[in-house]
Amino acid sequence: MFPSRTVQPKGNKMKRYMIERAIPGVGQFSTTELCGAARASNQALATIGPRIQWQHSYVAGDKTFCIYLAESEADIRRHSELSGIPVTSITEIPQVIDPLTANN
Repeated sequence: MFPSRTVQPKGNKMKRYMIERAIPGVGQFSTTELCGAARASNQALATIGPRIQWQHSYVAGDKTFCIYLAESEADIRRHSELSGIPVTSITEIPQVIDPLTANN
């Protein structure tokens, strides 16, 4: 189908995941409220250690879609428990394509 662009160094055990979180009203949260959620996430990440990294999140309506690197889904679920931020679904992202993929 499409050639995949390498997104991680070979030998890296981290996988890329999209985490969907259903959070009623999140799209209407203030900057202060979003800051608090980011702070809770960062504290959980510091507790778990380097097995998990938060890349970024998209906020839309009543959901967030977060991109994480993690060794396992269990690490993502542990992050949810520690941060208090719910997980609706976790999807592994094995390949990434973008405009540069056309240059391969």
